[in-house]
Amino acid sequence: MANTGSTLLALITGAAIGAGIGMLYAPESGEETRKKIREESDKAQKNFNKKYKETSSNLSEKAKKARHDFETRLEETLSSASYKADDILSAMEAKLEELRKQNAKLQKDSKTEEVKAKANKAVV
Repeated sequence: MANTGSTLLALITGAAIGAGIGMLYAPESGEETRKKIREESDKAQKNFNKKYKETSSNLSEKAKKARHDFETRLEETLSSASYKADDILSAMEAKLEELRKQNAKLQKDSKTEEVKAKANKAVV
């Protein structure tokens, strides 16, 4: 986009210089020539301001669109990461519950072994 701005500026500058040189060689009085130069200069300035505002507006719109696209992609990425984190947490909770059950069974088996060992000692 910077290249377009440079090209536009060069075009406007060239047109203004060309118009100015053309008027200097025109067969009119100095006062008439100065008036035409002033009018053409004002016209070129208005044209330049208009093009500047258009370019600025286009850049602003493109920047807003780029920001919106970035925010949308960021939201999608965060949402996806959130779902993956939820899946990981669910898997970890299931594994924790499985380990708790195994631990409870081992403790129960350990108490059963202790009771059997005490019973064997009492019998002997």
